[in-house]
Amino acid sequence: MRTEYPCKILVIEDDAGICRFLRATLTAAHYDVIVTDTGKKALEIISSHCPDCILLDLGLPDLDGNDIIQSIRGWTKTPIIVISARSTEEDKARALDLGADDYLTKPFGSIELMARIRTALRHTRTTMENDSIALSGVYTVRGLTVDYKKHRVFMNGTDTGLTPNEYRIVALLGQHAGQVLTYKQIMKEIWGPYASSDNKILRVHMANIRRKIEPNSDEPRYIFTEVGVGYRMADEESNE
Repeated sequence: MRTEYPCKILVIEDDAGICRFLRATLTAAHYDVIVTDTGKKALEIISSHCPDCILLDLGLPDLDGNDIIQSIRGWTKTPIIVISARSTEEDKARALDLGADDYLTKPFGSIELMARIRTALRHTRTTMENDSIALSGVYTVRGLTVDYKKHRVFMNGTDTGLTPNEYRIVALLGQHAGQVLTYKQIMKEIWGPYASSDNKILRVHMANIRRKIEPNSDEPRYIFTEVGVGYRMADEESNE
């Protein structure tokens, strides 16, 4: 599907082969593509060209990608999708905690990449709508409805009976559907900035939530676990 206008994607990557793959894939999908192989040049491009989405490799020759994320988040909410060979849970959690919107581990396929980009762009275009939903609307995905006005979660019209904190967790994930929220991000939002770093209480809440909303808690359809990192709510257009 062609986008309404040519969204501008900035690729920050120093591997020439990956750059060629990304440029060809994104151009074929009718995106306007800018490619750079250094962090310093990337920061100049971001401020001057205002890209709609950033694909960022962490292992750049001049700057660490995490430093770029931290710098960018000081003045823009442009979605950042990390594309990196760093695959540990700690690497993923750090990038997401610093402000990255998503994390893809190399190697990755074009279908998954394009889906992640579409999700990121949807979120930037519906920020005002999502603020409205948080105040008085609903979020729905495959029969699951988060009603932000009633502070209730319904499954096919039936109240799931979530506790207040369970509702807050689901509501938060619904506001960021399709994105990974780290344990740290969720706990800070639900229990405040001085919440314990032990995520045991969050995992207990999530187990209770899944028993109430998932047809089969061992094979979730709505809230997915990014092992060692956090949780992700199914996106409205997700086929998972």
